[in-house]
Amino acid sequence: MTSPSPDTIENVIIVGSGPAGYTAALYTSRANLKPLVVEGFLWGGLLQQTTDVENYPGFPEGIEGPELMQRFRDQAERFGTRFITDQATKVELCDEPAGVHKVWVGDDEYRAHTVILAMGAEHKKLEVRGEEELSGRGVSYCATCDAAFFKEKPTMIVGGGDSAMEEAIFLSKFASKVIVVHRRSEFRASKIMLERARSIENIEWLTPYAVEEFHAGEKGGLEVARLRNTEQDETREIAIAGAFIAIGHEPQSHLVKGQVDLDDEGYLITEGRSTRTRKPGVFGAGDLVDHTYRQAVTAAGSGTQAALDAEWYLRDTPGIPKPAGLPQGDLAEAQWAPIRES
Repeated sequence: MTSPSPDTIENVIIVGSGPAGYTAALYTSRANLKPLVVEGFLWGGLLQQTTDVENYPGFPEGIEGPELMQRFRDQAERFGTRFITDQATKVELCDEPAGVHKVWVGDDEYRAHTVILAMGAEHKKLEVRGEEELSGRGVSYCATCDAAFFKEKPTMIVGGGDSAMEEAIFLSKFASKVIVVHRRSEFRASKIMLERARSIENIEWLTPYAVEEFHAGEKGGLEVARLRNTEQDETREIAIAGAFIAIGHEPQSHLVKGQVDLDDEGYLITEGRSTRTRKPGVFGAGDLVDHTYRQAVTAAGSGTQAALDAEWYLRDTPGIPKPAGLPQGDLAEAQWAPIRES
């Protein structure tokens, strides 16, 4: 894409891709808003790291994650979405309604009346040997997504919080056994979640151990995990077909830190059931906001909400030139007044 004109103000800039960003692009492009998506080098979000996706509606035979994301992208592009396949390096958000927000890609400055933040969240990784190579071939970060691939097979969960317990409970319905591996003897999980997991017969416990490395078998899939006791000089190997890493996520909110409200973990805070942030014309969607469900279909749904919220903001905010098809309105002044006064 050519460098931006200093006189151009976009209707919508979407920062990020994945199901949320691409769905927001689809909806805003079909509304004739001509969105610009700064999709990043590794476009497509976490689904680019996923092999078979069997729980996205409309694909009864399943579909590979990269192919699904390509379809999302192609559909948005069909209706006029433009893409910058590069990283956003700086974001400057305006405080006033009808103000102009700025997004930089390197030295290029892009301006817009609305911005949809869809940078997502990254799985926290163990950073051990074999983890990256076996991702999608036995190593996973989502039991809800991948548990069905391990029916009647031995598996393990790495982690000690509520998320790890939830993953273990869900996985136990499919796997022959689930070994919960935690580097400490004590768990961070709540008492009720820990009790639920301990009550399930095919969940076993291995503490205090940390994973040192994963090994592939002859067919290229995960076969063995080597563990180290964190209190004694002892290692052991366990045979498994799947390893689920449940040590948390890192929301990619660093570009907007200090400009919008974030929770203690760095997730973007939006208003009620909307996608609005405290900055007029700035909306959040996908895993950047959602630390509960974190599914492709829920991310796509929130991308739809963000697109509609952005469209309504453009329609109803005095002082913004109306894109074709969006009538003049007067709702935004009342909508944003409480935020300006707070």
